[in-house]
Amino acid sequence: MFDDADPILGRVREVALALPEATEVVAHGRPTFRCGKMFGNYGGMVKGGPRHDQSILFIPDAAEREALLSDERFFLPAYLGPYGWLGLLLEEDSDWTEVGELLDASYRSVAPKRAIAELDAR
Repeated sequence: MFDDADPILGRVREVALALPEATEVVAHGRPTFRCGKMFGNYGGMVKGGPRHDQSILFIPDAAEREALLSDERFFLPAYLGPYGWLGLLLEEDSDWTEVGELLDASYRSVAPKRAIAELDAR
């Protein structure tokens, strides 16, 4: 369900794996990014709708969730959407600073305090 040579996946890996204690695990045929718990998933789909192989699923800051959903680049992913997750469609020219900020917020929602302290000390 993914190609290791996908340049967009490569960029996502750079961003996600730069976070303290972050690891990559393939689960259900897709790369997932974890710090104990999952904070990112590469690729997703809309329930009963299209597959978005070049996207990142993440846990948004609750205060930003509705605003993000009003942007057409974001979608409610199958399976994880009911648990608060969102998906962002990615392209080569995506705003990678924005991707980093979204993954940072998602990471902070699941990472242990020591990992967050290490991130803040950087």
